Amino acid sequence: MKIDILAIGAHPDDVELGCGGTIAKLISAGKSVSIVDLTEGELGSRGTNITRAAEAAEACKILGITHRENLKMRDGFLSNAEEYQLQIVKMIRKYQPEIVFANSIDDRHPDHAKAAKLVSDACFLAGLVKIETNLDGEKQAIWRPKQIFNYIQWKHITPDFVFDISEFMEKKIEACLAYKTQFYDPTSTEPMTPIATKDFLESLTYRAQDLGRLSGVDYAEGFTTEKLLAFKNFDGIVC
Repeated sequence: MKIDILAIGAHPDDVELGCGGTIAKLISAGKSVSIVDLTEGELGSRGTNITRAAEAAEACKILGITHRENLKMRDGFLSNAEEYQLQIVKMIRKYQPEIVFANSIDDRHPDHAKAAKLVSDACFLAGLVKIETNLDGEKQAIWRPKQIFNYIQWKHITPDFVFDISEFMEKKIEACLAYKTQFYDPTSTEPMTPIATKDFLESLTYRAQDLGRLSGVDYAEGFTTEKLLAFKNFDGIVC
């Protein structure tokens, strides 16, 4: 099941919020993308793990994702434990991505930064021949992604680069709004949360617009990197 990009999120909706526009654009260009959610988001104040699963499935339809898995780690209690590392190692070796998208390196929700470190370490371990894993009764081959790109979430972090999503901003918002229990709904009777406010919903657009303004496009999503990027040419750079 060799793919181009594996997007990993601590919770269902992290990927859509952080890099939904990028994923939509990559898929439209013929790239293969899969999503792995680490937890079911079961501690969320709004909705349930069941509603989140249904919402995640709907978001996949919108983005064009055909493969999505949930590892059912403990929401709120992510740690860089061997058990969790090996679960992700299996996913890395299963999908063999060239690039991994992962949570923000620093954020309001503690699971996000923990997930970023967990994924980073697992990507390294997945390339070690003496760590043996099996999936569906078969020994897995080692695999290490070429790059890990961390998308930006709640906190304002200066990106190392941005990706132009101008033609896919509406698709990103549509995918995010598939999570009906989580975001702004003036008729909802569920508890109010920071991401359920009208301001947060509007911020998805104006933050992408601001990154676009700074980089010379209409809308953009930002990423940080662990490794120095090397360019073979400058054809894709927007000035």
